[in-house]
Amino acid sequence: MKRAIGFDNERYIREQTKEILERVERFDSKLYLEFGGKLMYDYHAARVLPGYDPNVKMRLLSELKDKADIILCIYAGDIERKKIRADFGITYDSDAMKLIDDLKAWGIDVLGVVITRFEGQPAASLFKNKLERRGIRVYTHRFTKGYPTDLDLIVSDEGYGANDYIESKKPLIIVTGPGPGSGKLATSLSQFYHDYRRGIKAGYAKFETFPIWNLPLMHPVNIAYEAATADIRDFNLIDPFHLEAYGKTAVNYNRDVDAFPVLKRIIEKITGGESFYRSPTDMGVNRAGYAIVDDEVVKEASRQEVIRRFFRYQCEYVMGFTDRETVQRVELLINDFGLNPEHRSVVGPAREAAREAQCDAEKGNEGIYCGAAMELRDGTIVTGSNSPMMHAASSLVLKAIKSLAEIPGKLDLLPPNIIESIASFKTEILGEKSVSLDLEETLVSLSISAISNPAAKLALEKIKDIKGCDVHMTHIPTPGDEAGLRRLGVNVTSDPNFATNNLFIS
Repeated sequence: MKRAIGFDNERYIREQTKEILERVERFDSKLYLEFGGKLMYDYHAARVLPGYDPNVKMRLLSELKDKADIILCIYAGDIERKKIRADFGITYDSDAMKLIDDLKAWGIDVLGVVITRFEGQPAASLFKNKLERRGIRVYTHRFTKGYPTDLDLIVSDEGYGANDYIESKKPLIIVTGPGPGSGKLATSLSQFYHDYRRGIKAGYAKFETFPIWNLPLMHPVNIAYEAATADIRDFNLIDPFHLEAYGKTAVNYNRDVDAFPVLKRIIEKITGGESFYRSPTDMGVNRAGYAIVDDEVVKEASRQEVIRRFFRYQCEYVMGFTDRETVQRVELLINDFGLNPEHRSVVGPAREAAREAQCDAEKGNEGIYCGAAMELRDGTIVTGSNSPMMHAASSLVLKAIKSLAEIPGKLDLLPPNIIESIASFKTEILGEKSVSLDLEETLVSLSISAISNPAAKLALEKIKDIKGCDVHMTHIPTPGDEAGLRRLGVNVTSDPNFATNNLFIS
């Protein structure tokens, strides 16, 4: 069954390219374009806008690469506290290095990396050394003196002027970075200041995918953005400056609206004239709303994203990564839509699979029974549960690919001798207590089995067909399960329960 499409990538690229180039022409052939959100692998956008290519921004940049340079910003504090990008499970500094590699693969070089609000943090210094010794230019910017109240100090050689100027000969400079608060705005304004000192009348604009300014305030796409940023307390509102200036409603978010009066004064101070923007919405160049081709499909996908965020924050709360207020903010959004967790189609079947496993006295899993469910592309729901030899995620994936390959359920994909060999290796050689295979171990075992087992080979070929499928588990995945699920590219949620009573898992 073909999945419903709600977003047209080609229309988006056409609209967005035209808008960016028109904005460049408004200025002295130089525009600093702050890229909010993720430059690559934007899976949030792909989930709420079905049909959206997670790398569509890179396709856009590849068409503009002859005209564009890229500056990558990363906040020193995020490096120091090892902030994690959830969809990859890697730290922000690792994500920055991955982005540099990915850009290079697209034929785009990074002009330089800026470590913002740098105060000599050891981890940030190590990151700087690592990049410089690989030939990457690195700049360090400290907190801007006087910001946000002392305008004369901000716009001076002690403020923005204290930062090194990054030379660029191209008309468009993309300023991006991993996550919010990376210092993109300060870096853009610092460059903007230096250009005006050199007689270059540059411009500034902002490219944020969410919230989508020309959708209603309470549209599910915009509410999904609030859910995604509940941990940093973002919320949407009608842009009051835009309403006053033009008599038209436009949606923006609190940080942009709050910062606009200061930003407007800074621009005026640098340019020595009137600001070229009358509202924060004016600054934006986002055209995503014009590429939505099926609003109902997009609305339902966004409601599902709110539920996903609810589960994610619940799990992060029990793991100590977030606070209770974050969970409560998403609970309010769920209630506003009249939703409950069971609106996610895989939640009920996963919980039922756990109950059935608990009723089976032969399972013997020390009282903890895990269930998992996956919805395949044709709407079929497959379930799995844990056993003494296999995690629930492993059982689920094997059943899913067997279903896709039309292999009878009783036919084993992993011969007993392979499972016994791995179990012996884990217990007798590595000294582990559990023999149960997590998903990573199971996938490796399956690839080995495929050498001599035609059924396993056939099933293995179906792995790619579960990418993008929804999965729910009744327990938080262990590291091996989480890594395997991430590599398979499924959309995973889980109840906020631990799969073991042990505090140390891996």
